[in-house]
Amino acid sequence: MLDDLDRRLLRYWQAEPTLGPVDLGERCGITAGKAARRIARLEEADVLRGVGAVINWAALGYAVEVSLRVTLDKTQGNAFDRFLAEARQVPEVIEVQTFLGRVDARLSIIARDMAHYQHIYRSRILTLPHIADIEALMHVARIKREAALPL
Repeated sequence: MLDDLDRRLLRYWQAEPTLGPVDLGERCGITAGKAARRIARLEEADVLRGVGAVINWAALGYAVEVSLRVTLDKTQGNAFDRFLAEARQVPEVIEVQTFLGRVDARLSIIARDMAHYQHIYRSRILTLPHIADIEALMHVARIKREAALPL
Protein backbone atom coordinates (compact mmCIF):
# COMPACT_ATOMS: atom_id res chain seq x y z
CA MET A 1 0.00 0.00 0.00
CA LEU A 2 2.74 2.47 0.94
CA ASP A 3 5.76 2.97 -1.26
CA ASP A 4 9.17 4.31 -0.28
CA LEU A 5 8.18 7.92 -0.98
CA ASP A 6 5.09 7.63 1.22
CA ARG A 7 7.24 6.23 4.03
CA ARG A 8 9.78 9.05 3.66
CA LEU A 9 7.02 11.69 3.76
CA LEU A 10 5.52 10.09 6.87
CA ARG A 11 8.92 9.73 8.53
CA TYR A 12 9.75 13.43 8.05
CA TRP A 13 6.28 14.56 9.05
CA GLN A 14 6.30 12.41 12.19
CA ALA A 15 9.60 13.95 13.24
CA GLU A 16 8.43 17.50 12.48
CA PRO A 17 4.65 17.84 12.06
CA THR A 18 4.81 21.58 11.37
CA LEU A 19 6.45 21.01 7.98
CA GLY A 20 4.40 22.08 4.98
CA PRO A 21 4.42 20.57 1.49
CA VAL A 22 7.31 22.81 0.36
CA ASP A 23 9.62 21.66 3.16
CA LEU A 24 8.47 18.04 2.94
CA GLY A 25 9.05 18.08 -0.81
CA GLU A 26 12.55 19.51 -0.39
CA ARG A 27 13.50 16.86 2.17
CA CYS A 28 12.12 14.05 0.02
CA GLY A 29 13.52 15.38 -3.26
CA ILE A 30 10.14 16.07 -4.89
CA THR A 31 8.07 19.13 -5.74
CA ALA A 32 5.74 20.75 -3.22
CA GLY A 33 2.79 19.85 -5.48
CA LYS A 34 3.73 16.18 -5.52
CA ALA A 35 4.18 16.22 -1.73
CA ALA A 36 0.76 17.84 -1.29
CA ARG A 37 -0.88 15.27 -3.60
CA ARG A 38 0.76 12.39 -1.73
CA ILE A 39 -0.37 13.80 1.60
CA ALA A 40 -3.91 14.19 0.28
CA ARG A 41 -3.84 10.57 -0.96
CA LEU A 42 -2.63 9.38 2.46
CA GLU A 43 -5.47 11.31 4.12
CA GLU A 44 -8.04 9.82 1.71
CA ALA A 45 -6.70 6.34 2.48
CA ASP A 46 -7.12 7.06 6.22
CA VAL A 47 -3.37 6.62 6.81
CA LEU A 48 -3.16 10.24 7.96
CA ARG A 49 -5.90 11.46 10.25
CA GLY A 50 -4.72 15.04 10.53
CA VAL A 51 -2.21 16.99 12.52
CA GLY A 52 -3.05 17.88 16.11
CA ALA A 53 -1.69 19.72 19.09
CA VAL A 54 -0.01 17.84 21.92
CA ILE A 55 -1.16 19.45 25.16
CA ASN A 56 0.91 19.35 28.31
CA TRP A 57 -1.90 18.79 30.83
CA ALA A 58 0.45 19.44 33.78
CA ALA A 59 1.19 22.94 32.46
CA LEU A 60 -2.56 23.60 32.60
CA GLY A 61 -2.75 22.56 36.24
CA TYR A 62 -3.68 18.88 35.90
CA ALA A 63 -1.20 17.19 38.23
CA VAL A 64 -2.99 13.87 38.82
CA GLU A 65 -3.49 11.06 36.32
CA VAL A 66 -5.31 7.88 37.26
CA SER A 67 -5.99 4.77 35.23
CA LEU A 68 -9.15 2.92 36.17
CA ARG A 69 -9.58 -0.71 35.21
CA VAL A 70 -13.30 -1.40 35.06
CA THR A 71 -15.14 -4.70 35.11
CA LEU A 72 -18.75 -4.41 33.99
CA ASP A 73 -21.86 -6.26 35.11
CA LYS A 74 -22.73 -7.76 31.77
CA THR A 75 -26.02 -9.32 32.82
CA GLN A 76 -27.80 -6.73 30.65
CA GLY A 77 -27.25 -6.85 26.92
CA ASN A 78 -26.46 -3.17 26.48
CA ALA A 79 -24.02 -2.84 29.40
CA PHE A 80 -20.98 -2.09 27.23
CA ASP A 81 -22.78 0.38 25.00
CA ARG A 82 -24.36 2.36 27.85
CA PHE A 83 -21.15 2.42 29.89
CA LEU A 84 -19.02 3.58 26.95
CA ALA A 85 -21.54 6.22 25.85
CA GLU A 86 -21.67 7.76 29.32
CA ALA A 87 -17.91 7.44 30.00
CA ARG A 88 -17.26 9.47 26.82
CA GLN A 89 -19.30 12.31 28.32
CA VAL A 90 -16.98 12.79 31.33
CA PRO A 91 -14.64 15.66 30.31
CA GLU A 92 -11.77 14.50 32.53
CA VAL A 93 -11.73 11.06 30.89
CA ILE A 94 -9.05 11.54 28.24
CA GLU A 95 -8.91 7.95 27.01
CA VAL A 96 -11.20 4.93 26.94
CA GLN A 97 -10.00 1.46 25.95
CA THR A 98 -11.87 -1.83 25.88
CA PHE A 99 -10.45 -5.30 26.43
CA LEU A 100 -11.23 -8.97 26.24
CA GLY A 101 -10.67 -10.75 29.53
CA ARG A 102 -11.31 -10.03 33.19
CA VAL A 103 -11.06 -6.25 32.73
CA ASP A 104 -13.60 -4.83 30.29
CA ALA A 105 -12.44 -1.21 30.02
CA ARG A 106 -9.73 1.19 31.08
CA LEU A 107 -10.34 4.89 31.64
CA SER A 108 -7.55 7.46 31.86
CA ILE A 109 -8.58 10.38 34.03
CA ILE A 110 -6.83 13.68 34.69
CA ALA A 111 -7.48 15.95 37.66
CA ARG A 112 -5.99 19.09 39.16
CA ASP A 113 -5.28 17.43 42.51
CA MET A 114 -6.47 14.56 44.69
CA ALA A 115 -9.50 16.48 45.95
CA HIS A 116 -10.55 17.15 42.37
CA TYR A 117 -9.98 13.48 41.46
CA GLN A 118 -12.08 12.38 44.45
CA HIS A 119 -14.90 14.67 43.27
CA ILE A 120 -14.71 13.27 39.70
CA TYR A 121 -14.61 9.71 41.02
CA ARG A 122 -17.59 10.10 43.33
CA SER A 123 -19.80 12.31 41.17
CA ARG A 124 -19.01 11.11 37.65
CA ILE A 125 -17.28 7.72 37.64
CA LEU A 126 -19.28 5.88 40.31
CA THR A 127 -22.49 7.03 38.59
CA LEU A 128 -21.56 5.31 35.32
CA PRO A 129 -23.88 2.37 34.58
CA HIS A 130 -23.15 -1.34 34.93
CA ILE A 131 -19.91 -1.13 36.94
CA ALA A 132 -19.22 -4.33 38.87
CA ASP A 133 -15.64 -3.55 39.97
CA ILE A 134 -13.07 -0.77 39.65
CA GLU A 135 -9.34 -0.88 40.27
CA ALA A 136 -7.52 2.46 40.41
CA LEU A 137 -3.89 2.75 39.35
CA MET A 138 -2.25 6.05 40.29
CA HIS A 139 0.07 7.32 37.59
CA VAL A 140 3.55 7.93 39.01
CA ALA A 141 5.78 8.46 35.97
CA ARG A 142 5.62 8.11 32.20
CA ILE A 143 8.78 6.30 31.20
CA LYS A 144 8.12 6.04 27.48
CA ARG A 145 5.44 7.45 25.26
CA GLU A 146 6.09 7.03 21.59
CA ALA A 147 3.47 7.84 19.00
CA ALA A 148 5.84 7.67 16.03
CA LEU A 149 5.99 4.49 14.00
CA PRO A 150 9.29 3.02 12.76
CA LEU A 151 8.84 3.83 9.06
